[in-house]
Amino acid sequence: MPLKRYLHLIPILAVSFVSVPAVHAVTGEERAWAMFEAAAKSNSASERAMGIRALGVLRGDEHARKLAEAALEDPSPEVRIAGATALGQMQAKESIPRLQKLLSDDKVSVVMTAAHSLRDLKDNKSAYAVYYDILSGGRKTGGVLSQQLDTLHDPKAMAKIGFEQGIGYVPFAGIGWDAYRYMHKKDPHPVRAIAASFLAHDPDPASGVALADAALKDKDWIVRAAALEALAQRGDPAFESKVEYGFFDSNPHVRYMAAAAVIRLTTIAESRKDKGKEKGQDPAAK
Repeated sequence: MPLKRYLHLIPILAVSFVSVPAVHAVTGEERAWAMFEAAAKSNSASERAMGIRALGVLRGDEHARKLAEAALEDPSPEVRIAGATALGQMQAKESIPRLQKLLSDDKVSVVMTAAHSLRDLKDNKSAYAVYYDILSGGRKTGGVLSQQLDTLHDPKAMAKIGFEQGIGYVPFAGIGWDAYRYMHKKDPHPVRAIAASFLAHDPDPASGVALADAALKDKDWIVRAAALEALAQRGDPAFESKVEYGFFDSNPHVRYMAAAAVIRLTTIAESRKDKGKEKGQDPAAK
């Protein structure tokens, strides 16, 4: 791996140690959470959005859910979209009222994202109200989007909104508009990234090794990000040490996906250890 890819990250990584006490060795999980905390407070809307978006792989994690919920109040539509997307991906049913409130947002793209997440959370009634407005062009009196007729009647604007949310590009729904621009600028069929996404649930151990290799060495950031997300979904803690190398990647999408993967894998490892103790087994023997 070219060393120059990681040199600029020295000051960024230094931030991740600020909030961690110096009385013990810093774990990968602590570094990962520090990265997300720093991203949530960043002056850059893009940085905030990338950090929040990656939290979507952390299902059942209260801290991740609260960070995503806080993003729904962000002044940047990009960040609100990231928060709504993450909550849908993490199946945060507790967040349904907050997502419903987002349906009154003044940006159509934010409303659509909230609707998609509500649909994923089985709140179909709320989602269908939005889809009806989109289909009817806001003709329904008092409809959710009735005050945004200009956008609803602009085909180009609506097409862009769709791509911003990753519609039609399911493997990259969590990455969104950047992924779309990347694919159309450089590689209209990023087959390696798609393959990485589909390997997430392949039980063959060789697939895990291939994903770890791609996460570390592939020349395209979108492939590295897809591989890291797949490793998180596979849930094998044995890959945590390799995933941590993603903290040093030159691309922020990759860094935050690595952080989310480390937290997920650490949580899985701790859960298995606790179950082993309950059964009177030695977790290390597994």
